[in-house]
Amino acid sequence: MTTVWFCLLAFMIAVYVVLDGFDLGVGALHRILWRSEEERDEATGLIGPVWDGNEVWLIAAGGVLFLGFPRAYAAAFSGFYFGLIIVLWLLVGRGLGLELRHQSDNPLWRTACDTVFWLSSGALAFMFGVTLGNVVRGVPLGADGYFRAPLFDLLNWYGLLVGLFGLVVLVAHGAIFLAARASGPLAARARRVARRFWWAELALVAALAYPTYTVRDEMFTNFGDHPWRLVFPALALAGLGAQYAFGRIGSWGRAFFASALFIVGMLTSMAAGLYPNILPARDGRPFGLTVDNAASSEHALTVGLRWWSLGIALAIGYFIVAYRFLFARRGAHGPRRDLRRGR
Repeated sequence: MTTVWFCLLAFMIAVYVVLDGFDLGVGALHRILWRSEEERDEATGLIGPVWDGNEVWLIAAGGVLFLGFPRAYAAAFSGFYFGLIIVLWLLVGRGLGLELRHQSDNPLWRTACDTVFWLSSGALAFMFGVTLGNVVRGVPLGADGYFRAPLFDLLNWYGLLVGLFGLVVLVAHGAIFLAARASGPLAARARRVARRFWWAELALVAALAYPTYTVRDEMFTNFGDHPWRLVFPALALAGLGAQYAFGRIGSWGRAFFASALFIVGMLTSMAAGLYPNILPARDGRPFGLTVDNAASSEHALTVGLRWWSLGIALAIGYFIVAYRFLFARRGAHGPRRDLRRGR
């Protein structure tokens, strides 16, 4: 049952990154791509109906962590406290920048809102990567199951490298989304950016291999001990290759799904490499939290799984309806575009 909940946690995080990742990428590209108010409104109009709903998956992932692995939840939220406060303010800032921009016609007000929006979006993508890097690197857990990590301790060389990787991946994800859904010159510029960032993704995937082995070699030995887990990095590489191939032929809708596959493959590779650790200790310390010593009771996990199944069915149904309505409405009131082919 603990393994099931570990898989559910990985699933929730992957869904959040895929869904909220493209609107974070669109936000980070905000001042780079648009050249007029019309293009700006088109870009934000594409993510406006869904961006706040996408963030629900982040809250749901926190709920899964709390219910399934309360010791890991307590340790992570206490040790990463300052970083999580920054993330909270960035989430608030992004929402305010997007929603309050049209409350005034003053150019200074609109420039300030735009700046808060794109800075918050880019910083969120970066901070999520930094957090992931610190989990892989390990945290200084004590015998009591807690740790303290000041901000500058979190901003270590490996965390910063993974943060850069996260920013590049989500910017590329957002650019591909705009390439598939936007129109005219905005879509053309998004396609150029997506192609350039693909090379940055490829370079960083290669660049991260040795540093990851340096900070946690069992990330690789786990795949040797359990070869079936290699399906996850294979999934990531297949997604990255398909992203390039579909981009070359202009099938940007399919490239978007390939980008989502790449993100899912990378995150599940990290989970497969870490398992059974859920919050590993740093430098081989003996106090790491695993799926066994951090989990709730068997009864709580069993009952929680029943309610999770009901809740996730409702959530998936809602998101299917919401996204179908969004794309149908886009086709009725603007240039009709096929999501699969980006036309």
